[in-house]
Amino acid sequence: MATPALAPAVLAQQQQQGSRDVNTSSLCRIGQETVQDIVLRTMEIFQLLRNMQLPNGVTYHPNTHQDRLGKLQEHLRMLSVLFRKLRLVYDKCTETCAGMDATPPEEDGSKHDARLAGSGRGPAPEERREVLEVNKKLRLKNQQLKQVMDQLRNLIWEINSMLAVKS
Repeated sequence: MATPALAPAVLAQQQQQGSRDVNTSSLCRIGQETVQDIVLRTMEIFQLLRNMQLPNGVTYHPNTHQDRLGKLQEHLRMLSVLFRKLRLVYDKCTETCAGMDATPPEEDGSKHDARLAGSGRGPAPEERREVLEVNKKLRLKNQQLKQVMDQLRNLIWEINSMLAVKS
């Protein structure tokens, strides 16, 4: 996984290589890594916010506060960069998949299996079982990622709501 600072440069380099080297699975992998980086950065931001003391005069250290504020601003800047990168990957995936059939994988797989069974060149049973197992694991991982993203979205919404009420 590329470091967040190098990630936009890597993505730009991949885009310069042209569409001959770009495939949807590698874009999805880059997108998944970007989402993981976003989640990691967001968790770091919340950790900083939790440890940050309010400047209420009791145990206020201006240097420490400014240092943490600087780290927080850097994390927010990197988060913005990561979201832009994710948007680029999403747009490229959408562009690449524009002409593809939008049938669910279950239906598409059953049609493919029926065609192969008719031709007598079907995959070996253990290969099929292995592919189905990997597919199941990927679905579970995607479901977990979706849950994390939903939780983060709700948390951000709650924070924005609280900030709006304070203003």
